[in-house]
Parts: sequence; structure tokens; C-alpha cells
Amino acid sequence: MHNHSARELALGRDMREPAYSIVFGTVVIVGLPLNAASLWILLRRHSLKSPGVVFMIHLVISDLFLIISLPMRVYFYATGSWPAGSMACIWVTMLFRNNIRSSSIFITFISVDRLLAVVYPLKSRLLRTPSKACRAATTVWLILLAVNVPESVNLSRLLKNYTAPACFEFYPAEVDEKLHTSAVAYLQLVLLFVMLAVNIVSTALVSWTLHKHVNDAAARVNNKVNVLLIFAMNLTMFTIFFLPVSLAVIFNKLRPALNCLASVNCCLDPLLYYFSFDAFWKKKEDVDLSVARE
Repeated sequence: MHNHSARELALGRDMREPAYSIVFGTVVIVGLPLNAASLWILLRRHSLKSPGVVFMIHLVISDLFLIISLPMRVYFYATGSWPAGSMACIWVTMLFRNNIRSSSIFITFISVDRLLAVVYPLKSRLLRTPSKACRAATTVWLILLAVNVPESVNLSRLLKNYTAPACFEFYPAEVDEKLHTSAVAYLQLVLLFVMLAVNIVSTALVSWTLHKHVNDAAARVNNKVNVLLIFAMNLTMFTIFFLPVSLAVIFNKLRPALNCLASVNCCLDPLLYYFSFDAFWKKKEDVDLSVARE
């Protein structure tokens, strides 16, 4: 039976870990007010008038879930100890994983919604409704919950043999290996590549449509630069934040730094909301026409 002390499990820690604490703390300080303000604006001034708004609201919720889990990571990396027990570790771990999964899905939904609105405005009118967007978002959360249950049970089972509180990079080596070489981890990596491909195709089609003005919807888009910025940001999220941390199943030693990098995505998502609406800061009654074009 393994009987490691917290300090024994902490062997190999280096000066990078205080830097992780600083980054996670900065994400909390910057990301919390930005996302809280974004949620208030989206709900108060845009309501649920378009599928794009629905997906953005759920993206904000995903980011807020991540942010509320980060203070425990700050404490862990700053002190080298985990005082909260295995159950808290499981919750914090699941919230982090869910952010990567749900954010990538909702960003892909936003890209596909923009694609349909610009390239297939008439054919997609019945498909692009707020109610269908709400059902899609609810299905995503239910699937994630279903995945979390066996993952949580497995993590709890792996950690119960260790008397010292352990979490994150204090996982014993064999626990860490099992957690990050699971079938779910590889499936997540495959799905991320598929969603990246969807975003690339969507970006190319929208860019071509706007450039050629092949339909009335493309001609009526007031700010083509903002539309293209949305797609550019979506691709950036995948290539810089989502894919690298998912590749940790292959490059496991880089996982702490990649987790740190991935958390920054929630600070940049508010830019996506801003560029999505020319009238982001206006009152609800002033944006009805703008939302209708969405």
C-alpha cells in the first residue's frame, strides 16, 4: 500500500509552479469580472433572441465554472499542498475538463451558426432558432455530466489508496498515467481535431461568401471584418488553448504548463461576444434588428 507524504509527492517541483499560481490567479482576477459582465449584458440586453446568443451564454457559464475552480489551483501551486481532500480535487478536476470540452463545442456551434446565417440564410432559417439552440446546449451539458460520472468514480478509486491529500501534479505517477491515457482522453483529442476541421471549413466558406457577395445575406453584412474576426478567434482558441492541452495524453510532462495556458481562454472569450454584435452595448430594443440579422 502506498503511503506518501505530501512533501514526498511534491518532489520534483520547481520554480515554474509559483509561475502557474500567478497565471491562474491572474485569470481569476481578469476573467471573473469580464465574464460576469458579459453574462449580464447578454442576458439583459440581448436576451435569448438568436441561437448565437444562446451558445454564447452557455460559453460564459462554462468559463465561469472554470474560474471558480481556479483559486484552489492557485493555493495548490503557491503552497505545494492540497488541504481540501479527494472529493474537492475531483470537482475541481471535472470543472477544468468540462471547460475545455464545452468551450470547444459551443465555439464550434457559434461558427456553424455564423456559417448558416451568412452562406445559407434562407435554407437555415428553420434550423437556426433559439429553442433548438437551447436544446442543443442542454444536450451538451447532459453528455458531459454522463462522462463525468465514470471519470469521477475512476479518479476516486485511484486516489483512495493514498493517505496524503493529492491532486493535480501531486498525483502519484501511476494514477497520473491512468488518468491521461484513458479512452476518453484520446476520444476528446479526436473530437477536437474534428471540430477544428469544422471551424476551418466554416471560416473558408464564410470568407469566400463575403468576398464574392454570392447572396443577399453576404451583401447585407455591415461589418465583414468583425465576422471574420469571430472565425479567426475561434481558430485561435482551438490551436492555442484546446488542442495543446488535449495533446497532453502524448506529451504528459508538459501537461502542467498546458493546463495553465488553457485556462487563459476564458479571459479572451469576452472579445468573441463583443465582435459578434455591432450593438453589443446597446439596449435590447435597439438591437432587435441587429439580432435578427444574426
